[in-house]
Amino acid sequence: NVQGARCWTEIDLDRIRRNYKIYASLQPSGRKIMAVLKADAYGHGDVEVAKCLATLGCTDFAVSNIEEAIGLRRAGIGGQILILGYTPVADAARLSAFDITQALVSEEYAEALAERQLPVKCHFALDTGMRRIGLNTDDPAECERAIRRAAAKLRLIGLFTHLCVADTDTPQANAFTHGQIRRFEGIAERVADLKLPYVHCLNSAGGLRFAEAKSCFARLGIVLYGLKPDISMKLPDGILPALTWKSVVSVVKTVQPGDTIGYGRAFRADRIMRIATVSCGYADGYNRLLSGKGVVMIHGQRAPIVGRVCMDQFMADVSGIKNVKSGDEVVLIGDGFTAGDMAQIIGSIGYEVVCGISGRVERCFSGREA
Repeated sequence: NVQGARCWTEIDLDRIRRNYKIYASLQPSGRKIMAVLKADAYGHGDVEVAKCLATLGCTDFAVSNIEEAIGLRRAGIGGQILILGYTPVADAARLSAFDITQALVSEEYAEALAERQLPVKCHFALDTGMRRIGLNTDDPAECERAIRRAAAKLRLIGLFTHLCVADTDTPQANAFTHGQIRRFEGIAERVADLKLPYVHCLNSAGGLRFAEAKSCFARLGIVLYGLKPDISMKLPDGILPALTWKSVVSVVKTVQPGDTIGYGRAFRADRIMRIATVSCGYADGYNRLLSGKGVVMIHGQRAPIVGRVCMDQFMADVSGIKNVKSGDEVVLIGDGFTAGDMAQIIGSIGYEVVCGISGRVERCFSGREA
């Protein structure tokens, strides 16, 4: 295991490069990839991932907020960095100074940003049915008016929307997604004379399932990291998870029938058992909902969690695994058990699992290019 670490992730940058190349190869000629690096690249390390993708010629990145964007700039990342969400208008000077592109989340927001009279690059978000951010596209003429007004006052260089069920293959979901794409393309056509260079509507799943859409980018997020947008979705051959999450055994105890384990005495032994304490807990992002439900891998065998996950530790039953001892490596995610698999146990999604791995968990990278 990593020298001196109690809990760490191993991120395979070669795998991220391969995932990127495979995904890009499936896009039509001329479509670029915008790599989504929100939430520290979904827990994978945004600076390292950006640097590794830059070696492949990736020049466009998306983040959630201005702190993420500035962090990338300060690390030497060039190209376009688009903030997909809200930035306080008071931060307009920093957007301009660091050459960061801002999503316009509403007409009111665009007006407020324009009042700052700073050369901030912007993409206008269009709400084609998700009802989250952006101009409502129900009235195309009104939508067009707002875009033209923004273009006259700001450095408007793009339009985008988000497809909210592109990862779901049902007739209803597919019809909704096609409707979103039609709405988006209709608005883009109305303002085609503005010659906006960046008009994009495809997310990870959209770029695989609706590749015919008119979109200059596929915004590659969760699939870049080798995870499924939806657990039912099949990923292209060769795309694999880039992150493994590990910890170590601190102590192995023998407990007797009737002994209870952990907080709340939630687990009672019905036989003599060997119990390993693992040096990871919910403060590391190991979800407390895995209490009594999760499994880990020790010596290549499954060990079920017993009792409640604690802040910094949890216990696993290693009765059926020989020679488990202090210092042994524990695989929390890996060995064929993905973040999506863990999410299924707790009724969540793989995104939340990897994004939730806390900052105190050391990130270790392999596959860096010299």
